[in-house]
Amino acid sequence: MLRLGSVVLGVLDVGRAAAFWGEALGYTPRDGGTGDDWVVLVPADGAPGVQVALGRSATPPQEHPRVHLDLYATDAADQAAEVERLVGLGAGRVDWDLYPEDPDFVVLADPDGNRFCVIDSSRT
Repeated sequence: MLRLGSVVLGVLDVGRAAAFWGEALGYTPRDGGTGDDWVVLVPADGAPGVQVALGRSATPPQEHPRVHLDLYATDAADQAAEVERLVGLGAGRVDWDLYPEDPDFVVLADPDGNRFCVIDSSRT
């Protein structure tokens, strides 16, 4: 049976992306270092979680990506705090034109423009 091994994101600057996603998720490089073209980030101290691979790509990020990451916050207050923390790390707020009325998510972009959501999981 198959299992999900990695989520892979294309990025322009692997080092910058590794620094952002490492701080955002509390992950570290799998083999202790970051290459120019590729790095695999894993949960620190053997904590559970899927690894995130970052590979150099010249392809621009999609404005409305078909696949993206959802990061779960415990409630609205945690969501607001995490959004501010992520923005402080270099994420950008996205003026998302597809928000439903009263959304339970906030759309951000990493420093390379990859879209991701921070979800208030108390509403799911």
